[in-house]
Amino acid sequence: MHVSGLGGGGFSLFPAEMGICCSSEERHGGFWEVEDEEYEDGDAERLEGDRGAHRRLHGSCRFASMHTQQGKKGINQDAMTIWEDFNGEKDTIFCSVFDGHGPLGHKVACHVRDVLPSKLSEELRLLKPNYIDDEGGNYSDACDFDFNDDDDDSDDSQDNEDTRHVSLSSWKARFAKVFHEMDEELNRSPINCVCSGATAVSILKQGDHLTIANLGDSRAILCTRDSKDQPLPIPLTVDLKPNLPTEAERIKRCRGRVFALDEEPDVYRIWLPDDDSPGLAMARAFGDFCLKDYGLIAIPQVSYRKITEKDEFIVLATDGVWDVLSNKEVVKIVASAGKRSMAAELLVARAVRAWKYKYPTSKIDDCAAICLFLKAPLSSKKIAMEMQENNMKSQLPPVADISRITVSDTGSVRLETTKENELKEEWSALEGVSRVNSLLKLPRFSSVMSWRKRSKGLKDGEDEAG
Repeated sequence: MHVSGLGGGGFSLFPAEMGICCSSEERHGGFWEVEDEEYEDGDAERLEGDRGAHRRLHGSCRFASMHTQQGKKGINQDAMTIWEDFNGEKDTIFCSVFDGHGPLGHKVACHVRDVLPSKLSEELRLLKPNYIDDEGGNYSDACDFDFNDDDDDSDDSQDNEDTRHVSLSSWKARFAKVFHEMDEELNRSPINCVCSGATAVSILKQGDHLTIANLGDSRAILCTRDSKDQPLPIPLTVDLKPNLPTEAERIKRCRGRVFALDEEPDVYRIWLPDDDSPGLAMARAFGDFCLKDYGLIAIPQVSYRKITEKDEFIVLATDGVWDVLSNKEVVKIVASAGKRSMAAELLVARAVRAWKYKYPTSKIDDCAAICLFLKAPLSSKKIAMEMQENNMKSQLPPVADISRITVSDTGSVRLETTKENELKEEWSALEGVSRVNSLLKLPRFSSVMSWRKRSKGLKDGEDEAG
């Protein structure tokens, strides 16, 4: 799967399971994972969610870290969330990042962040199937997927006395329903979403099962290990840009226009039929109702993947990160973090640094990232004890000072202390693409008003019919 590296981002209004525990032989992306025995959540504030779930809006926990940094364009329009024990089920995690754009993009992103997980939880509560693994074992809260990715919903579910079979197309329909309801709620909300919106990329992890839902040009990747035990990035989403063939065909069929301006020939945008606005640089988003009649949709692209023992972690991030860092570089940065609790912060810091190096005259975009780890961390004490038990002759520093333990291909072990890591920093600038704005120009006032009249007329008609 190829993932485009085209830019996107905030508005500029101007004209023109945490998995099984690691054994002593397991490594994470080529290095030993070191965490404190007594893990603390740091600055993460854990809030109550639906049906016993716990949600976070920032900070870190044992299996994930999240961080965002405001750019130089004004208020931070990125948002993110992690839900533990999602839907009241153990080993079920929901996480998502949102990238707002337009005058009120920050409000759209935060509203979707706060409402979408609850809507999805309610929808999944209605589905409560038992699932069967390949060997016939029952998993009451996991999923047995049908991998036929077609549009035929005739075989979406099949019930017997004990189990229900749920196909991928059925999950697509459920996610599409939830996202559509979210979009409709935005349309009725006090937030003016005519020319403001937000993208979203979401992960639902149920045991070893991943469901990925993507709306727009934020991105999710998976870090696994190749045959040589080296970190390998696997794209989980495709950047949904207007020039993708299927997206462009839909937009043009709805009378929207797709083209790039002469000054940015690689950036394709959606335009109104009779007005060179708004020029939205993505094909799917919440909000942006001035374009919803012309091909912009809020239906996510949904995919599935089963986690394997080689899979290490998942990174979800807004386009402020992907505009300047490649998938390979992101995996390398996260894998190099001394502590997983600092992984997202390190990634965002490197992205900001890359912005300054690559585009010194450009305004840095907002950046947000979630790093979701798929294996339980090893403690520094446990690793040190195992090394001593194996009669290793090296002089060990105090366990509290160990920040990273590296194992080479030959089996030699190197301990790095916190001071050494502070003095040693490896970074290289990446090849990237020019930063572009998600939307170029607001529609003329008459266009917006005509859309509002049509919307109000439809709503009044529905009320009368009711």
